[in-house]
Amino acid sequence: MTDVPPPAPGADRHPALDLANTPLALTSGEVDLLATPADATRWLIKRGLAPSDARVYELCADRLRTLRDHIRGLLSAGVNGTPPKPADLEAVNAALTRAPATDVLRWDADRGLHRAAAHPIDQMLERALAVLAADAADLLTGPSAARLAACGSPPCRRFLVRTHAARHWCSVRCGDRARAARAYARRRETAS
Repeated sequence: MTDVPPPAPGADRHPALDLANTPLALTSGEVDLLATPADATRWLIKRGLAPSDARVYELCADRLRTLRDHIRGLLSAGVNGTPPKPADLEAVNAALTRAPATDVLRWDADRGLHRAAAHPIDQMLERALAVLAADAADLLTGPSAARLAACGSPPCRRFLVRTHAARHWCSVRCGDRARAARAYARRRETAS
């Protein structure tokens, strides 16, 4: 899919922001980067949230999309300065507490001390959701919270962490589209 924009500023540091930006409004139409279980599997593997041989089924893909929607609700509330919906808070808090978001310390004779998941691999999604929820909480309460913004170029619905105060768009393409729309509106005004 060549129409997909590059990751929004901040998505490289915040997988929850990257997750929130998986529904896209493209010139070719609406696209969901998590539309199928295979899409969700690829997304999780690419971000190191699942092993390379993982396979996500529809139930798990739906849970990932549901958490995404709740994180989007929290990000929107944060950007708009409005109280979040209780359901969004409850969903993220539930994901936070369902599985440890960090590996525990283990020891065995072959590897010595090492970090490993505290639960079996069949709970991979629980861990991924916990990591994403923890990152969303960090994003909304940490130093990046004040720089969190929604892309200012309709119909884009992506969020970004502004790199400087003037940044209003998630990508060069969105910035160009917004400037072109303003120029077109000025020409129409002048012609009227």
